[in-house]
Amino acid sequence: MLSPRRVRDAYRWLLSACLLVWAAGLTGCRDATPLPPGPWPVANTRTHTASGPVRVVVTVGMVADMVQAIGGSHVEVDVLCGPGVDPHLFKPTRDHVARLLSSDAVIFAGLHLEGKLHNLLLRLSNQHPVYAVARGLPADRLLGADDQADSEGVVTDLESIAYGQVDPHVWMDVELWAAATEGVAQFLSAYDPAHARQYAENAAAYRAELLELHAEGRALMSQLPPHRRLLVTSHDAFRYFGRAYGLQVEGVQGLSTESEAGLQRINSLVDLLVERQLPAVFIESSISAKNMQALLEGVQSRGQRTTLGGELYADALGPVDSSASHYRGMMRHNFQTIARALGAKTQ
Repeated sequence: MLSPRRVRDAYRWLLSACLLVWAAGLTGCRDATPLPPGPWPVANTRTHTASGPVRVVVTVGMVADMVQAIGGSHVEVDVLCGPGVDPHLFKPTRDHVARLLSSDAVIFAGLHLEGKLHNLLLRLSNQHPVYAVARGLPADRLLGADDQADSEGVVTDLESIAYGQVDPHVWMDVELWAAATEGVAQFLSAYDPAHARQYAENAAAYRAELLELHAEGRALMSQLPPHRRLLVTSHDAFRYFGRAYGLQVEGVQGLSTESEAGLQRINSLVDLLVERQLPAVFIESSISAKNMQALLEGVQSRGQRTTLGGELYADALGPVDSSASHYRGMMRHNFQTIARALGAKTQ
């Protein structure tokens, strides 16, 4: 008879094989790794037993920046979606799944940002430490669709939210993103209790840096003239930004870049830009600029000059050799680019 340990090892091997098959587009083993009940990964019950740092695989750069800041020298961070990679459209390969399975822990953004990877991560959490950063955020600060939200547009029940119905771009509000640091520190501490004190201290220091950046962004956006407080971007990733920093936000595409921009949507934005005489709109680093070009051509046909105000970073960090290669630099770049293009009084 197999020992309980051998049974666990055999089940883990089967789970790994099934996940690899699933990622390759086959269906034969899907039922072997059922989705957890509810919208979140299974809670972690394992601890770090190996020597050396915790090997953490993360999905996007914004999460990587937080995990590295909190984990310090006690973690090694591996990012699946690098600069310029759109997480909405990211498709995992066998290599990506192998990296996930060989990790000690996995941390992802959540709220279905990683659309095509999402169910894989939830299934993986049945046998592997997995954490969604959005799990540590207060529900009443998440922006949702009408059937998910109250009259103010916010979600009220974190446990029953429907993925795909809540805006996942929570890091665009720096203060809100700072609130997620505690949950990440608690997850790392539960998995690696030997360094819990360092994780808590690092999280507090990182949170303080983010709150200073949030104040800096509010001060800069407050210099925009009232009639220029309109931010038009490639897709609807800046709603949290608009709420936090006092701008009306309009995206050519919807919450996910999988959605297509219709002619009616472009025409309505042309009307808005002409009415407000807005000097600039913005492209995003991980999205094609073709829809924005169509928008600008429509405005030009109405006799108004509106230009591209610059490239913003929404779903991915900037290149490794740029000032936007980490989260704080990314957000500072966004603040400064928007302020300059829309005519902040101090610019």
